[in-house]
Amino acid sequence: MKNDYLLLTPGPLSTSETVRQAMLKDWCTWDDEYNKDVVEVIRAKLTQLATSHYGYTSVLMQGSGTASVEATIGSAISKDGKLLVIDNGAYGARIAQIASYLKIATQVVAPGEVNQPNIDAIDTLLKQDDTITHVAIVHCETTTGMLNPIKQIASLAKQHNKVVILDAMSSFGGIPMDIGDLGIDFLISSANKCIQGVPGFGFVIAKQTELEKCKGQARSLSLDLYDQWQCMEVNHGKWRFTSPTHTVRAFYQALIELEQEGGISARHKRYFTNQKTLVEGMRSLGFRTLLNDDLHSPIITSFYSPEHSDYQFKEFYDRLKQQGFVIYPGKVSNADCFRIGNIGDVHPEDIERLIIAIKKAMYWEVA
Repeated sequence: MKNDYLLLTPGPLSTSETVRQAMLKDWCTWDDEYNKDVVEVIRAKLTQLATSHYGYTSVLMQGSGTASVEATIGSAISKDGKLLVIDNGAYGARIAQIASYLKIATQVVAPGEVNQPNIDAIDTLLKQDDTITHVAIVHCETTTGMLNPIKQIASLAKQHNKVVILDAMSSFGGIPMDIGDLGIDFLISSANKCIQGVPGFGFVIAKQTELEKCKGQARSLSLDLYDQWQCMEVNHGKWRFTSPTHTVRAFYQALIELEQEGGISARHKRYFTNQKTLVEGMRSLGFRTLLNDDLHSPIITSFYSPEHSDYQFKEFYDRLKQQGFVIYPGKVSNADCFRIGNIGDVHPEDIERLIIAIKKAMYWEVA
């Protein structure tokens, strides 16, 4: 059950042995032991993790995190609605691409991959275009590792009476927030991120009054967010179509382990320490971060590639993998970089070992 290497990526990520062991039992999707004792408990725990406010609910969706984003975009926005997308990375761009596929009217604000959105510019746009009904923002843009100012953007959107959709794929469970306090109407995340489960499904935590408005609006049968929620509500955790049972049971275990760690605040502290240890260690070896420190999230960090002529990411990657670490290539359009994640079953001592491994893997420094 031991892993060959530590995944230092934004998900899938390294999981605990007990989470992996939870997948060794088969489950019946019609049985109360699964639906009531596992699925319904997960739904309740997710809502409690997201907010202390009354009036929120949660729904689980098969597939990747992107499938849950598409389910939300395709179900929450009516045929007469219009979406404002804040795009400063690949995942903001993906939301805009989904809206385009679904033929949803869309306005995009794109400040660039290494810049946070300009609040005044968004305010001006919302004043000028009263046809905008929904605002979508990515919390942690893992393209670069940037943490976007969701409090300011959500507050502004609410001032203009807009529905707020938050892609918290890489932040929920790892960064403290109360979506009721923030005014978030739909939060989207995935099993294989900061809760530290395995891939197979995503979830949406939503204000129930807004979710009820989604009835009949979905542009897809399998990605109908309202119908999925109704099925789970009426049938006590039953999924409309085949449930990823093993993944769901692993997620249940992951939620227990989050509680045992001390909750989201404790996990955030560990991730924050991981990221600080990583940046300090990498800078000691001569690496430069893509973003300024005040823009960093505790989730993932982008580093400029070395400027040595014989440096190749694949060679660097392979040398690290041989030592038990897997990192991520860069995804930034205009910068040659790579990324290292801090989330999952990863601890500061693992990051310290990584820095030693990176020093050994720096073949371009070898005479």
